[in-house]
Amino acid sequence: MAADRLSPMEAKLVNELPIEPGWQYEPKWDGFRALVFRDGKVVAILSKSGKPLGRYFPEIVALVASLPQARFVLDGEIILPIADILSFDALQARLHPAQSRIDRLAKETPAQLMLFDCLSVDDTDFSSAPLSARRKALEAFHTRHARAGLLLSPCSDDIDDATAWLATSGGALDGVVAKRLDEPYRGGERAMLKVKQHRSADCVVGGFRRVKEGSEVASLLLGLYDDNGKLNHVGFTSGIAAADRAALTTKLEPLIEAPGFTGKAPGGPSRWNDGRESEWVPLRPELVVEVLYDQVTGDRFRHGTRILRWRPDKAPEACTMDQLEHELRPAELGIAS
Repeated sequence: MAADRLSPMEAKLVNELPIEPGWQYEPKWDGFRALVFRDGKVVAILSKSGKPLGRYFPEIVALVASLPQARFVLDGEIILPIADILSFDALQARLHPAQSRIDRLAKETPAQLMLFDCLSVDDTDFSSAPLSARRKALEAFHTRHARAGLLLSPCSDDIDDATAWLATSGGALDGVVAKRLDEPYRGGERAMLKVKQHRSADCVVGGFRRVKEGSEVASLLLGLYDDNGKLNHVGFTSGIAAADRAALTTKLEPLIEAPGFTGKAPGGPSRWNDGRESEWVPLRPELVVEVLYDQVTGDRFRHGTRILRWRPDKAPEACTMDQLEHELRPAELGIAS
């Protein structure tokens, strides 16, 4: 099975998991999706977009090359534990032009390969087989070759298990996926269903950005206080209806005052001075808004958030960093690291 002729099966985002019989549920890991190809001494690891990942994860290439199985194609996720906690930041740090840096990080903080599908082993092509058969082949493969760094992702046909996994998502998990047990591997299609768990946090509005052509607000810049009382920029929300922008701009402009963020600021220090327009506009930390978010990377929201409601009843200083739910340990899902 040639690497250049295969695309990964993808997921369609839905609001609820299917509950009727015939579905298999799996955690959706928060890492780098990877199709793994082995043909003798040749190892290829491709991203979801088809770009090679092997250069950035030499320890995964070495792991795959060390298996006694000569030929196979597997689907999985590259994950990276730091102090027993999975870190997406550490994965991103690997995408670096300097090979010396990559090699050093590979030794200091080795990544792991979490397997969840089997497309072929030796001369047997499983891609057209139903998921139920592919899962059995994957479990047999992992039993034969289990070793440090090569993990088998759990699965279940019980909706209660899926619900429990979903409750832990937002950290190491990106949600839960559902796959039909009777379907083949539909490469390049959105043949899986995925549900994400969104969480909420009360944030201080520490600044805003204006629309590209005009003076109205385009997005709110969100902050949370750390243990030292510093207001750190943690993300943004931009889903502001055009009809609401004028009124919101009128509400924000009386609060314009530097510095806005007293800790980490958006894109570095504010360039605000003497009323001249800047990249972002700082505000006195008086407004609190509750937002919905999905993932936390480091100490900020990875994606844009959605406004849930304004919180005039909440004191800004009560909006602290401990609201952010970070990565969980693999052991919490019963997987040894």
